[in-house]
Amino acid sequence: MAGVESPLAPITNGIGRTNGTLNGNGNGDLHDGISEPAIAFDPSVFRSYLLSLLPPLLAASPEELESIFDEDFHDRVSRFAGEGSGVIYVVKKKEEHESEDAPPTYSYKLTQTLTYDPSHVTTLAIIKRGPLLDPTSPLATQLQVMNLFGSDETPYESLHALISSAMKPYFEAFAAARGGGKDGDGKMGIPVTKKKFAELELSLLHLQQNVEIPETHLVIHPLIQRIVEQARANGSRPSIADIPTKQLNDSSFLNTLQSHVNQWIKSIQTVTKLTRDVSSGTASQEINFWLSLERALEGIEAQLRSEEVNMVMDCLRNAKRFHATVSFIADTGLRDATDTVHKYNQLMKDFPLNELLSATDLDKIQEAVVLIFGHINRKLRLSPYPIRRALPLVEAISKDFNDQLLRVLTSHRLLYTPYETFERLLSQTMAIFRTWDDHMKEFTNVAREVTRKRQEKFIPIKVIPAHAKLQDRIRYLRDWRKQHEQLAVMTAPTKGLSGVGTEMGSMDMEAEVKEAYEVMKRIDVLDVSTEGSEIWVAAENAYNERVARVENQIIARLRDRLGTARNANEMFRVFSKFNALFVRPKIRGAIQEYQTQLIDSVKEDIKRLHDKFKTQYRFSEAYHMSQMRDLPPISGAITWARQIDRQLQTYMKRVEDVLGKGWELYAEGQKLQSESSAFRKKLDVRPVYEAWLHDINRRDMGVGGRLFEIVRLRGGGFQLAVNFDPQIITLFKEVRNLLWQNFQVPHAITNMAKDAKRVYPHAVSLMETVRTYGQTLDLVEKNKGIEWLVAEYRNEAQRMVGRGMNIRWDYFVNQYDTARYVSGDGARDNRHILFVREFASVVSILQDKTNNVIDLYKDILRSIEELSTCPYTPEAFRELLSKIQAAIDRLNLEGYANLDHWVAELDHRIEGILLQRVTHVIQQWCSEFERADDNDRREAATINKRRDKRAKDDKSAEGQLVLTPIVHEIRIQNQVIFLDPPIEHARAIWIRQLHEWLGTVCRLRRIQSSRYEIGLQMQGHAATDLTYTSLLTKFPDATLEKPFALIEQKVQSLREYVAKWLQFQSLWDLETEYVFNRLGDSLANWQQLLTEIKKARSTFDTSETQKSFGVCVIDYEQVQARVNAKYDAWQRDILSRFGVKLGNAMKEMHAAILKARNDLEHQSIEGLVGPPRRF
Repeated sequence: MAGVESPLAPITNGIGRTNGTLNGNGNGDLHDGISEPAIAFDPSVFRSYLLSLLPPLLAASPEELESIFDEDFHDRVSRFAGEGSGVIYVVKKKEEHESEDAPPTYSYKLTQTLTYDPSHVTTLAIIKRGPLLDPTSPLATQLQVMNLFGSDETPYESLHALISSAMKPYFEAFAAARGGGKDGDGKMGIPVTKKKFAELELSLLHLQQNVEIPETHLVIHPLIQRIVEQARANGSRPSIADIPTKQLNDSSFLNTLQSHVNQWIKSIQTVTKLTRDVSSGTASQEINFWLSLERALEGIEAQLRSEEVNMVMDCLRNAKRFHATVSFIADTGLRDATDTVHKYNQLMKDFPLNELLSATDLDKIQEAVVLIFGHINRKLRLSPYPIRRALPLVEAISKDFNDQLLRVLTSHRLLYTPYETFERLLSQTMAIFRTWDDHMKEFTNVAREVTRKRQEKFIPIKVIPAHAKLQDRIRYLRDWRKQHEQLAVMTAPTKGLSGVGTEMGSMDMEAEVKEAYEVMKRIDVLDVSTEGSEIWVAAENAYNERVARVENQIIARLRDRLGTARNANEMFRVFSKFNALFVRPKIRGAIQEYQTQLIDSVKEDIKRLHDKFKTQYRFSEAYHMSQMRDLPPISGAITWARQIDRQLQTYMKRVEDVLGKGWELYAEGQKLQSESSAFRKKLDVRPVYEAWLHDINRRDMGVGGRLFEIVRLRGGGFQLAVNFDPQIITLFKEVRNLLWQNFQVPHAITNMAKDAKRVYPHAVSLMETVRTYGQTLDLVEKNKGIEWLVAEYRNEAQRMVGRGMNIRWDYFVNQYDTARYVSGDGARDNRHILFVREFASVVSILQDKTNNVIDLYKDILRSIEELSTCPYTPEAFRELLSKIQAAIDRLNLEGYANLDHWVAELDHRIEGILLQRVTHVIQQWCSEFERADDNDRREAATINKRRDKRAKDDKSAEGQLVLTPIVHEIRIQNQVIFLDPPIEHARAIWIRQLHEWLGTVCRLRRIQSSRYEIGLQMQGHAATDLTYTSLLTKFPDATLEKPFALIEQKVQSLREYVAKWLQFQSLWDLETEYVFNRLGDSLANWQQLLTEIKKARSTFDTSETQKSFGVCVIDYEQVQARVNAKYDAWQRDILSRFGVKLGNAMKEMHAAILKARNDLEHQSIEGLVGPPRRF
């Protein structure tokens, strides 16, 4: 490392030898690979520099400065030029003279160590800017000179001037020039450095302003001093025994000691009786005065406790000079002064005034104000510091506060900053003033309280703040800039009233406003002195003259826009956009007519709001909507009132839009403001809340008692209910909503609500479960047919209710839900919560099963009802029964209890319906069977069609069940008449048709409850149990016998009719002579036979070829002609034979008659007279 550092080591041997040519940086060229040493600094150059610099700075001639250049000059300069030292001092010292009239003489010296002496007139510090002095560069670029003034009692003033006027502004200028913003500066530590500069400046100012407390040095007799020093040297304690006895009794010695003591009293009294006028000077001077006075008094006490003073007092007491020793402490007033100063310094110690004086921004100032007043108000109660001094102290603090605010605000150049920054700064400043005022009120109260407690003489507690004028100026400046900014916005090229064009009436409003503002920028707006106020007024007048011309154009433009508005809403939009300008009296007066119109509109809206409020919350739509949203009544009423309040505020905002800021100061505004204030008092929700609190406190509400209770119903009977007051739930919801609305709910009610909240989920679950349980039981009652099916689930629910009867709400209140923290072993601790869940689960299953079985039961009932109206076909019956069977299978799968019994009852019901259908079918069969002929059939068909049209929804199709007529043919074959097919065939067909009609129902499979059961137990059942054939045995009357009787009657009728035809068989079987012989000669027999033949002819001698018996037709077409022909032959034979016999009889009769005539004719007339004769 030595080899590396050797070229950099300076040469201080005074030899300035160089080889080669020097380049621009002072380094020589290399020759033969050997590096030349660096050039040494020549002290003569520094001598020449000092001879040029010092005469004007020190006011000295070159001859007087020769004392600087002594034999050590070269060594000092060489050390200074090297790396060892960075500064050298030139000191100008004033020489002391015995004669005060002698002219002053001065000596000069050059030194590298700095000392301070009051005789030092001036001290120049010559500082190197680099580690070495380069002989090739001018010294002016390598050195900086600082003049440290002297000859004062203290250097504070010169140091303060140096810091505040040179170093601090230079650093701040550098920080401002480099930029970087707040964050960048914070990272570099610039704000901290600024604060340190401010604190250093403040400290020097304090030192400069301090009242110098005279130092008290007690004069000690030389003999006493020598004896004490000897005792200290010997390590023993000094005493009066060390003083020779002769000396102790020497009156001159004692007189000297007593005179010294009197001097001590006077010098101490100069300190203890020292005071200052607090109203003259700064607050820091008052604070430092008492702190310094305490230090001086402590110094005096330390001297009085010294061994020298004790020996002097012992000597005087030994000489019996008690008048000098006894009243010594009392005469000095040291004890009282020390006590007073110590008590006063309870206030002065740690006084945070430095926080204010070193504040570099507004935030720090505000924090400092809070700290200062917090300290004063707190300590003033403890310290007996007089209030008459505290008031001027606060005024002095106000001066510092005013100066600091001015310093910070002036640095921002307020009128040059953007409006957002300006508004932020002044808002913050006004907030600081409000902070001061608030704390000032508190200080005033504390001062009055302390004055009353101390029983001091009454003085008016009044502080005249030094910043009052600045506060007024800032408030006025803020309002003025705000109005200007509003005007500038409205006259901007793309906004407000200049939207159509910037040129109006040959004047650019934007430029005019900017020029008016430039007038104000040229003055110091924060100068509140008399001259500054006059400058402000003059500048403001010039500004107003320019702005007045702009206002005239704004009025014309605004009236134009209001005139073109089509309705009140458009006017409101115009007013809300430009209402910032209405504070200007000229603009306000120009648009007053439109304002009146819109104010009337707002009044009407407010009147409607009054009407809405007068309808009361309980009768409003909001009440019903709140119930839908689960909002309790008190919270709902408060929310409703606050909504009306917000609407009222909106309408008041419209008033502000129309009348502008400060609208309540106008006549119209005052009236509206008073009305709205009265209305808002009525809208105050606090009484509602207080009444609710009173009601809650009056009630005895709580969560306790058994879980369930049995309630007696008004109509008779009992009902299961949850023993939980619904008001508790309402309370919990009220508290929740009231806390959301920032109400302070009492702790007891909050705890009650917390208990309700903890129990609430379980209570709601239980209430919902019980309600579901009751509804489910009602459903079961309404659907009696399902009781057996859900009996098992209902029994389970009833068992759960029995369990719950022994549980109390207290278990829920006192037990937290630890389910998510405790494993399965902790389930026993949560048995009450588990009960709620299990009960809900059981009732839910009961509800689901009940609803499910009701749906299935309704489907089954629907199918059963359709059984009585469905078409009378096997397919229709089977489809409905299969639906019923499917539902029963589903019930079986889902495990419903008592299914066998329930299905048996259902099957019995189905049997009844099917029995009715079978009975009806038999009756229809009988009616069909009893129809006589085709005409009756057609008439019946017509009637059925009409009936079907009247009842289209009747699905019954028994009318379609028609008996097909059976055709029997009477044939003759081999001269034998017979019936084909025979009558027995008809009987068989009719019985078979009857069986088919009955079999439609009887062959249906019965519903079964055990299709999903293992079928071993079914083997013993008869096969008839599977169908409805047994229905035929259950007719209550002779319904089933009737069709068979009808069949037999019909068969008998057929037999009788067919027998008539079969009688014609005798036409072929009889012999003619046999008939003639049987008749004989009796004409009456012959005549009777002919009549009977004529009658019998009607059987076959017709145009018809068949005879209908309703369900049976006898076709005699084939035999009709042959029987007719045979009959004709018989009739002709018998008639011809009858004719012969009749002719013979007639002849005989004619002969008899003729004979009788002849007999009569031969009788005489006389023989006729007499009684009548009878022939």
